[in-house]
Amino acid sequence: MKSPLLSLPGAVPAEGVDEGVAAHYGDLFREQRALADGTGFVDLSHRGVLTVTGDDRLSWLHLLLTQHVTDLPAGHATEALILSAHGHIEHALYLVDDGATVWMHTEPGTQDALIAYLESMKFFYRVEVADRTDEFAVVHLPAGSIAEVPGDAVVRETAYGRDLFLPRADLESYAQKAGPAAGLLAFEALRVENHQPRLGFETDHRTIPHELGWIGTAVHLQKGCYRGQETVARVQNLGKPPRRLVFLHLDGSEVHLPPHGTELRRADEGPDGRKIGFITTSVRHHELGPIALALVKRNVPVDAPLLADTTAAAQETVVEP
Repeated sequence: MKSPLLSLPGAVPAEGVDEGVAAHYGDLFREQRALADGTGFVDLSHRGVLTVTGDDRLSWLHLLLTQHVTDLPAGHATEALILSAHGHIEHALYLVDDGATVWMHTEPGTQDALIAYLESMKFFYRVEVADRTDEFAVVHLPAGSIAEVPGDAVVRETAYGRDLFLPRADLESYAQKAGPAAGLLAFEALRVENHQPRLGFETDHRTIPHELGWIGTAVHLQKGCYRGQETVARVQNLGKPPRRLVFLHLDGSEVHLPPHGTELRRADEGPDGRKIGFITTSVRHHELGPIALALVKRNVPVDAPLLADTTAAAQETVVEP
């Protein structure tokens, strides 16, 4: 779905999974600084929007999600995962309940598979699941923003800012009031700075929550059964995850950023050494320069210099080994 905000001056379309919104509006670092200062907004209207209604909505979701949501207070934001039977991450959901409806946004293009799974698990519960992507768009306001929020908007407020669920028909008029617009590259740079994992970027087909630091934020360890819980409990109580998320400072003299999937090796073993991980997201930050998130094997020393192909990289620990 192509955003009407791509008609704003300077808009350059994003590519890949984020196609449909702007990557930037002509000045990446200015846009980053604006968001860091609490001004502007980000068009996330390409993300999937779902609602769950009905008297049993919270108790039903509690049985399916990794998060404790039975008594989720109205207006309280949370995030949750859906795991496979083997504990691998399949979906990441960003939720808020407005007192009558659970609103959630998901990665672009994942809503159909998510709805199919939720529909298959309804059984006798009094719930209705709906895809609202055609009707509602997600807009992100950064932390500290004093931008006006329309009275009819559903708001999901976190430490990193507010996600607004706006009627899609109001997107252009709201953008005129909430500017300046910041593109997705600016949003992603701050996400990497904050060590926030993203489904499909920091995850692959075998990622488990412990590897990304999602325990506590998206996975509640003191709740009842859900699919994949056995793996979560086993790793939590008896072992360690095979990989861990790290934050990387990349060599700033390189012209090109190492793309997603670039293999990582220990610098002391050279570019022909053993593969010990891979880049998940790399960005250019307005203060930190080129930075990245990556997954590495758990036993890689936390202070070991790394190579991303031929680019030097220094680690910061995100998930403890």
